[in-house]
Amino acid sequence: MGALFGKKKQPESRITEQDKAVLQLKQQRDKLKQYQRKIEQNLEKERVVAKQLLKDGKKDKAMLLLKKKRYQEQLLKNTDGQLDNLEKMVDEIEFAQIEMKVVEGLKAGNESLKKMHQVMSLEDVEKIMDETREGIEYQNEIDDLLSGRLTDEDEAAILEELNEITAAEEAAIPDLPSVPTDNLPEIQKEEKREKNREAEMVPAS
Repeated sequence: MGALFGKKKQPESRITEQDKAVLQLKQQRDKLKQYQRKIEQNLEKERVVAKQLLKDGKKDKAMLLLKKKRYQEQLLKNTDGQLDNLEKMVDEIEFAQIEMKVVEGLKAGNESLKKMHQVMSLEDVEKIMDETREGIEYQNEIDDLLSGRLTDEDEAAILEELNEITAAEEAAIPDLPSVPTDNLPEIQKEEKREKNREAEMVPAS
């Protein structure tokens, strides 16, 4: 019963180590961008404050604030380089993932080809190709005949073959006995006399 009502097996996660690395890099990139925006806002405020300090005659404080501003500008420049590195690394990992999928596809394709080669050998392919070639040639011959593309030599050969077949058929028919014609008038007279006798024997109505 425990096996029946136990926990269902969770589906295997498809998130790879590369996916986790890309996610972490993107998170770091977003944090750097937030940091850059914060520094830029501070720089703008400190520039306004430095102008006001100079107006108030507080040159030393204005100088100190400008030094701080200069340092933050260098930090901002450094973050630009770090962002570039992060973007490049993300692109490289994502491209490597694409390459991996391509390699996996090639591997699957090679396995399929191997199985197909096991099912059909080179001899089978050559036999099929030969049969196909013969079938095409035979069909072309039929097409030539049907389209009337025959040379004079072909026509003569066909006529000769037809005459040979006709002669062979006539030779195979047996000779029938001829009907005698010498006594034909006498036979006709006898048939006429017989008809007259039959007419005389029929009583008149």
